[in-house]
Amino acid sequence: MTTPCIICVAITGSLPRKADNPAVPVTVTEQVESTQAAFEAGATICHAHVRNDDETPSSDPDKFAALKEGLEKHCPGMIIQMSTGGRSGAGKTRGGMLPLRPDMASLSVGSNNFPTRVYENPPDLVDWLASEMLAHDVKPEIEAFDLSHILRAKAMYDAGQIKDLPYVQFVMGVKNAMPADREVFDFYIKTVKRLFGEDAPWCAAGIGAQQAVLNDWAISSGGHARTGLEDNIRLDRNTLAPSNAALVARTVAICEKYERPVATWQQARQMLGLRPA
Repeated sequence: MTTPCIICVAITGSLPRKADNPAVPVTVTEQVESTQAAFEAGATICHAHVRNDDETPSSDPDKFAALKEGLEKHCPGMIIQMSTGGRSGAGKTRGGMLPLRPDMASLSVGSNNFPTRVYENPPDLVDWLASEMLAHDVKPEIEAFDLSHILRAKAMYDAGQIKDLPYVQFVMGVKNAMPADREVFDFYIKTVKRLFGEDAPWCAAGIGAQQAVLNDWAISSGGHARTGLEDNIRLDRNTLAPSNAALVARTVAICEKYERPVATWQQARQMLGLRPA
């Protein structure tokens, strides 16, 4: 298999704290340093959240701006993907960073259950976030927690709400949402190819212990992979991950196992149809 694999590193997220793993980068300086090491290890997309000083999640555009500036300086060419996820804010505050024109942003196009709450993505907010991404030339990454989310992405694409071929990420292993089920995973791939074409790019993310499982499934099936401390703070049951770079290195090793080259940032930008760095 010769298609290069794009590795996304989700560096921080909204939930893990330093009490869970001291390697979780919280401040902008820590995030830039952690991302630079992950970039050098092989990651070409940085999926970014920002935090307040007390480690609670934030949607502060100024924090995102500082992070973007630092990443552009220390990780030149890396794809910056900002989160519009619901843990960081409510309503339109979730898209307040989109005028910064990151390369990409996450877009959840439907609601689903999380471990202790409903992850609400009402249609009017989804439509607004999509319109902001169009206005600022930000490519959405469709976060699919359910099959219906892939079908919704197709309807939005057909309606012109998503400009280019969607990049769909399957998220599996969230408690009360879609478990890591191989038959479902394979059907997701089949659905993406049926709706968007055989060559449509897709990615997969696994939560907790499922991270390595989904990395293996995605890489061996021709997709792209997400890793990082947002989704998983351990290398194994007994070992905390010492860094985001360590999780990236594990993903690179899986690429080597299946003889897949790791995409450079130039290749990743070309495959995803992004503007030049």
